[in-house]
Amino acid sequence: MASHRKPRTKVRTTTPAVGLTTAALASVTLLSTQSATAAEPKPAVEEVQKKVDALYRQAGAATQEYNRAKAASASQQTKVDTLLSDVAKRTEKINEARRALGSYAAAQYRNGGIGPAATFFLADNPQGYFDQSRLMDRATERQQRSVTEFRTQQASAAKKRAEAVKSLETLTETQATLASSKKDVQTKLTEARGLLSRLTAEEKARLAELERKKEAEAKEKAAKLAARQAAEAKERAEAEEKAREEAAKESGDGSGSGTGTDPGPGTGSGTDSGYAAKAEKVLAFARAQIGKPYVWGASGPSSYDCSGLTQAAWREAGVTLPRTTWDQVEVGTRVATSDLKPGDLVFFYDDISHVGIYKGDGMMIHAPKPGANVREESIYYMPIYGSVRPA
Repeated sequence: MASHRKPRTKVRTTTPAVGLTTAALASVTLLSTQSATAAEPKPAVEEVQKKVDALYRQAGAATQEYNRAKAASASQQTKVDTLLSDVAKRTEKINEARRALGSYAAAQYRNGGIGPAATFFLADNPQGYFDQSRLMDRATERQQRSVTEFRTQQASAAKKRAEAVKSLETLTETQATLASSKKDVQTKLTEARGLLSRLTAEEKARLAELERKKEAEAKEKAAKLAARQAAEAKERAEAEEKAREEAAKESGDGSGSGTGTDPGPGTGSGTDSGYAAKAEKVLAFARAQIGKPYVWGASGPSSYDCSGLTQAAWREAGVTLPRTTWDQVEVGTRVATSDLKPGDLVFFYDDISHVGIYKGDGMMIHAPKPGANVREESIYYMPIYGSVRPA
């Protein structure tokens, strides 16, 4: 008999467990995310400013490395081109010597290589033999000179070819350094931009305020330097005037004063006026570049990096400076900050990665950093390394 029992309804007991598990995982994930966020607090604006400044300084140093590698690469490329051209010319001379030897060999083959005794007996007369013998001796001497020339050219070409190969290897290494420096600069700048881009509007305003405060403090120091320099200049002028007056009294109403007192001051003023004339040209050029953008590795005319600007400015005064800050600091005469004159170069940071042109009153003209334009600024905006007078 068939069963008439009602089928039992199956009850699922797994769904609630799955739901609880999913919720638990979500809670753990949320807590983990919150923990990670709490573990990495957002840096303060002051900290961001320090990091960005450090990155810009590191990018500046990498830029100088790039400039040095670029200059070395250009110089090495010129050397390689010259060597390759020389090798080509020497190879042509080898080919000429080879052709000359070939013609001698062909002539000897045509003559059949007859010995001197046979030539004597086959000659129409003895005198003819001796005449022909002298001609052959001279021909042999020419052949020997051709062989010597061939060997000399061959050895010289081999030497130049070896030099060219070595120079090409050096060029390859320099170009690798160039590429590495370029990548380093780009990495530092990208990191700095990333830090700045994550700031809120309020944080950017705070950063701008910190920059204004830093600039104001630097200008205050510049004003103090200007006042000190002005006071010292006044004291020197008064001392010189007093010395002239005393010299005039001692010489008796000024007679002979030209002979006694003029040579010393005249020599100094002549030197000073010569440098001042050059500095005027340098600063006139630098002022004309104000507003043009800083671009790392650039040396004008539409953009500059710091050492590109100083190099271009002093070129206007007829003075050739090397490309990098590291080499420019070695040119000319070192001067103390208190003795700075317009046109002097002021270098910054312990790694000498930045330079500006002193314009007087504690101020300079320089190409500051990426994102900024050539401008006037206090020399105290950055830590001073030292200064030089290029000419």
